[in-house]
Amino acid sequence: MQAQPYLFFDARCRQAPARRRSMLTRALWTVQGLLALIFLFAGGMKLALPLQALTGQIALPGPFVRFIGVAEVLGAIGLILPGILHIRPDLTPLAGAGLTIVMVGATVYTLTTAGAGPALIPLGVGLLAVFVACGRWQLLDESRKIERRVD
Repeated sequence: MQAQPYLFFDARCRQAPARRRSMLTRALWTVQGLLALIFLFAGGMKLALPLQALTGQIALPGPFVRFIGVAEVLGAIGLILPGILHIRPDLTPLAGAGLTIVMVGATVYTLTTAGAGPALIPLGVGLLAVFVACGRWQLLDESRKIERRVD
C-alpha cells in the first residue's frame, strides 16, 4: 500500500523533462520570432536604403553595411525556416550563433561611438541570440540521443 505514493512521485519525475522541454521549445520559438522580426527589419533597411543614407548614419564603408544587412536577413530566415519546414534543423543554432557574432560587433561599435547606455540594446539582442543558439543546440543533442536509443 505504501508503494503508491512512490509510484506517483516516480511518474511525475519522468514527466518533468518532457514538460521542461516543452516550455523551452515555446520560449525558443517566441524569442526566435522576435529576433527574426528585428533582424528582418534591420537587415532589410540596410539593403533598401541608399548607400549615402547608410554611411551618413554609420561611419562604416557602404559595402560592409550591405554585407551586414545580408547576414541579418539570412540569419532571420535561418532562425525560422528550418524549424517550420523540418529541413536541416541544425541550421537554426548556427543562425543564432552567426547573429550573436553580428551583435557582438554591433555592441562593440555602439560602445565605442555612442557610449554604454545605447550599447545595452545590441547587447540584449545578442544575449537573446545566444539563448536561441544554446537552447536549440541542447534540444538538438537531446533529440539525437533519443534517436540513438531507439536505433
